[in-house]
Amino acid sequence: MKKRKIDIAVISDVHLGSYECHADELLTYLSSIQPKTLILNGDILDIKRFGKNYFPTVHMKVLRKIITLSMKGVEVYYITGNHDDMMRRFAGISLGNLHVMNKLVLELHGKKALFFHGDIFDFSIRHAKWFIKFGGYGYALLFMANRTLNWLLKKRGKDKYSFSKKIKKNSKKSLDYIAHFEKSVVDIALENTYDYVICGHIHQPKKNRHETDKGSCMYLNSGDWVENLTALEYSLKRWKVYRYNHDKLSPFFMDEELKNMNMQDLINSIAIAKSKPQKEDQRPFDN
Repeated sequence: MKKRKIDIAVISDVHLGSYECHADELLTYLSSIQPKTLILNGDILDIKRFGKNYFPTVHMKVLRKIITLSMKGVEVYYITGNHDDMMRRFAGISLGNLHVMNKLVLELHGKKALFFHGDIFDFSIRHAKWFIKFGGYGYALLFMANRTLNWLLKKRGKDKYSFSKKIKKNSKKSLDYIAHFEKSVVDIALENTYDYVICGHIHQPKKNRHETDKGSCMYLNSGDWVENLTALEYSLKRWKVYRYNHDKLSPFFMDEELKNMNMQDLINSIAIAKSKPQKEDQRPFDN
């Protein structure tokens, strides 16, 4: 079936290797589009909570799909986040069309766009990692309880319910944090004259233009594939927030390469890939 052609697709906060990840839905989305560039904007792998007992087949299929896209000529940029920060030691490495970096700057039709995960603005992550790890396990337990509840609700023909969304929506501290995060990101973008600033991290999909005496900038957040199931898409010089649960997906057939590719094929495809010139990769505060 015909796939939607777009210039850029941005996803973040997938958390492969965790119980919260909606890998099936993400695989459906990735199989429905034909992007020129795919940007993985942090926390694609949940390395901090990796366990030997949980990495389902569908999670591996998502990785295979990403590799398949790169092998077909799609430029894939893996930007590191706080849950996959171990990948930062590989920043600057390119394997064929797959590039690992800490941030990315692109020019889009004469406008500058900054892509980075956003955890640099999270004080708690930088100064209390043990607390975040503890909180991560609590978050996982909350989702497991939520899945059980939704299974029961589905049996009774009722709509799904999200504990975490309810907590965030009714928490003033959470709303204040999100607003402060957005302002901090926009301030950095304006100081460095970026027209677009694209991040993830806070699991809150958004598209918002900021007009200030310092200039204007569009703030974009790709959301997540844990609760919101969202992505950012750039095409025809415009950005949009794609929402899996609201935007219709065209019917598609799973790529034959993806169905037949085994783990050894995946390893071989990486091993034989040729290196390409590196893209700009600096910290967001660098000029």
